[in-house]
Amino acid sequence: MEVKTSSNFIKNIVIEDLEKGKHKEIITRFPPEPNGYLHIGHAKSIVLNFELADEFKGKTNLRFDDTNPVKEDTEYVESIEEDVRWLGFDWENLYFASDYFEEMYQRAVLLIKKGKAYICDLAPEEIRQMRGNLTEPGKESPYRSRNAEENLDLFERMRKGEFKDGEKVLRAKIDMASPNINMRDPIIYRIAHATHHNTGDQWCIYPMYDYAHPIEDAIEHITHSICTLEFEDHRPLYDWVIRECEMESQPQQIEFARLNMTNTVMSKRKLKLLVDENVVDAWDDPRMPTIAGLRRRGYTPEAIRSFCREIGVAKTNSTVDVQMLEHFIREDLKPKTSIVMGVLRPLKVVITNYPEGQTEILEAENNADNPELGSRQLPFSREIYIEQEDFMENPPNKYFRLFPGNEVRLKFAYFIKCNEVIKDAAGNVTEIHCTYDPETKSGTGFNARKVKGTLHWVDAQNAVPVEFRLYEPLILDDEESDKNFLEQINPNSMEVIQGYVEPAVKTAKPQDKFQFMRHGYFNVDTKHTTKDKLVFNRIVSLKSSFEIKK
Repeated sequence: MEVKTSSNFIKNIVIEDLEKGKHKEIITRFPPEPNGYLHIGHAKSIVLNFELADEFKGKTNLRFDDTNPVKEDTEYVESIEEDVRWLGFDWENLYFASDYFEEMYQRAVLLIKKGKAYICDLAPEEIRQMRGNLTEPGKESPYRSRNAEENLDLFERMRKGEFKDGEKVLRAKIDMASPNINMRDPIIYRIAHATHHNTGDQWCIYPMYDYAHPIEDAIEHITHSICTLEFEDHRPLYDWVIRECEMESQPQQIEFARLNMTNTVMSKRKLKLLVDENVVDAWDDPRMPTIAGLRRRGYTPEAIRSFCREIGVAKTNSTVDVQMLEHFIREDLKPKTSIVMGVLRPLKVVITNYPEGQTEILEAENNADNPELGSRQLPFSREIYIEQEDFMENPPNKYFRLFPGNEVRLKFAYFIKCNEVIKDAAGNVTEIHCTYDPETKSGTGFNARKVKGTLHWVDAQNAVPVEFRLYEPLILDDEESDKNFLEQINPNSMEVIQGYVEPAVKTAKPQDKFQFMRHGYFNVDTKHTTKDKLVFNRIVSLKSSFEIKK
């Protein structure tokens, strides 16, 4: 995939490094923790890392930062691999942080021997209290003065499983008075008697992310370790680990702004809460901003890649309007999809002067802007369905659809005129009776009179019953907040309705996409669709006032 990305500060760093001969080859990595499904924010990082390396004929590794066995699972590993491939990328090498556990352990032994790490017996809460704050320095642990021999013995016994979870930790010995709190003797190993998805019960001590990540990067000879802004204050620790662990390779950490979007959750912890609390049916619920959820809803990898390129790479955090993502899926699907007719809330129309028992076949183009999509055959007979909203018994001014005495055009068919309204005992309109003008058939050049309204419709005799799922934002607030997160959930985020589609859609398969006239773009659902029932997810409506600023 050859895509020339626009210039940004990270790309400029890479160009300068290559010009100075600092690197012969660019090597990046995408390093997710397998503790949940990837979301749209991860897509930004995937596109950035893979396309940056690709542009300079470099390599990108996929690495699972699996240093926390309590939260990680093989299910997440498999979903991440699927998502990266679906987005259109393939990695040079597949690695796991757990592949390096032995080397990480030996590097920790080196730190102990150098007097740069010690075993601490303080409880987690005591360590937090003694760390200090932004205005006060931290206090040294009473175990900081342990000699190397004692620390080595305790560290080996930790590895053998002689201590309980939380009983001891290995801490880096740096500077408890450092203005950067991350440098105040951070924990680099903790005890966790838990089965690991990759190493089983081989280990009961596990490295912390801030210790493991720079070692992983150095082992893989990563040249540019690109991460989000929250790790900017961790960079001194990143460099310290590489230096003090005497790693041969010296990667450069570069931070960029993470993706924030209106009405969208960007926290795996919160997304997992939505799944665990059954707010959604799974990680791939079409309302979720996960890549799996976007895929099931009907988003395309092309649209997501275009979106990620457009938002660019910056050094300051900002919030992107979710309508920008919707813009790119419209732009991608508009020339690709057949424009067909579906009626979401059906109202029966009986054309009283059309011959009973007769069905004629009309010809309908699939997409006027893309002749390559061809045409389809459309049955038409005495009874059809239109949208309930396309009829009003007592319409307001400038209502140009169907009402008593008014004439409209049926798309690809004829003019019809409403003559009679049928109601039930409660006064609800159950069907309407119309007459048609056989001289007004679409395509015949009829222009004796004009009508202002054109309606889509489905032939009742051949209509295919389907389920439509219409979505609204899952989060009510524009910006994500930790306060009362579950109270931000939109109770009306999904509406399920039963309607009809024209018979040409009958053979649609999961992930097939269509534009339903006037209603938007829809995708055949992968989970609820069966051989006897089609379920359509609305990807996005047809129109938006959003525009990309030039």
